Amino acid sequence: MSGIAAMGTTFNLPNYNGELFSLTPATTPLLSAIGGLTGGLQTDSTQFEWQTYDLASRSQPSTLEGATAPTAEGRVRANVRNICQIHQKKVSVSYSKQASKGVSTPSAAPYVSASGLGATPVITELDWQVEQAIKEIAGDVNYSFIRGHYNVPTTNAAARQTKGLLEAITTNVTDKGANVQTGASSATDTVTPAAAHSFAAGDPIVFDAVGAATNITVGEIYYIYSVSTTVSFKVKTTSGTSGGTALTLGTSSANLSYHQVWTTTLTTDHIETAVQGVWDNGGLRGGVPVFIVNSRQKRAISAAYATSYGKAVPVVQGERIGGVAVDTVLTDFGQIGILLDSDWPKDSIGIASLDQLAPVFFNTPGKGVFFEEPLAKVGASDDVQLYGEIGLKYGSERSHGVLRGLAI
Repeated sequence: MSGIAAMGTTFNLPNYNGELFSLTPATTPLLSAIGGLTGGLQTDSTQFEWQTYDLASRSQPSTLEGATAPTAEGRVRANVRNICQIHQKKVSVSYSKQASKGVSTPSAAPYVSASGLGATPVITELDWQVEQAIKEIAGDVNYSFIRGHYNVPTTNAAARQTKGLLEAITTNVTDKGANVQTGASSATDTVTPAAAHSFAAGDPIVFDAVGAATNITVGEIYYIYSVSTTVSFKVKTTSGTSGGTALTLGTSSANLSYHQVWTTTLTTDHIETAVQGVWDNGGLRGGVPVFIVNSRQKRAISAAYATSYGKAVPVVQGERIGGVAVDTVLTDFGQIGILLDSDWPKDSIGIASLDQLAPVFFNTPGKGVFFEEPLAKVGASDDVQLYGEIGLKYGSERSHGVLRGLAI
């Protein structure tokens, strides 16, 4: 079921009786855990930055008695930048639709009136549509904080885009995938690698960067559709060696990268090794450390620790962070929460230091950081827009990690 792309009227937004259920998850675990749309930091510029520094390597001094002071050594600071991206939605509802609160009799036979369990639950259509638009924006923010591709345009011909965690993490990346490739290109429906590949039809593949290609998304699972020797291939959304349709990837695009997922069963050793890398680089030392996972890797973590510990239920109920229930598992580096987020890629496990993450809001003078406002009156409808500019502060990327290319 798709939404309407214009004004809401009595024709495209009919009333129904009975309880209203959502078909789409509206939770935003990562965003909610670090502040949501009502908490975080503010900036007075579209770009914002923070600083990092390091200390000299530890050693045992060999200073002589009575020695003069050694050569001065100052610590150099570095800056890290991200950008606020625009989140904007419009809601338009006709006067007639706002006045219509009953359920109409069908306009064609059979004239059967449906008896619902109670009256229609949507009384004020405009308010209800605004509420759904806010949920959609929150979902887009959550998605961008995970999978966002950084873009700082030089003109208004391109959009500002915030850098997500997956792109920000460069130091502590453990890739278990095969056929890892960078520098590929695409045209129409065909991907051309920078070097020979060994894919076969039906193999699962995950893109880590998609350039300007369309219909494919970073972190999603796709399947090899057809292979032309070792120099090109196509992808589809359905598994299996037959069936499905090759995805159209748009006009020519460069800088695609991808990997083939693992077939090995995940073990605690794989997890602990990745966690150790983050800990050795200074992460997971304060606040609430978490694994960020999708449903598949949540099950894999539970199974790995159950096998290792000989427990049927190795994961215990933890605390609530920003209203999000976070279970915990005991690792060699302390308890780590498990943040279940459907926006995280299915083939990977994120390792995050939540205390270093925060949403950053660009303040519009006289309006605030996220607001609803009426639009110009041009007809028999109420038109409003929702607007906010939001980016991600992620602290030191060395304090986070990702284990990817895992079996799905």
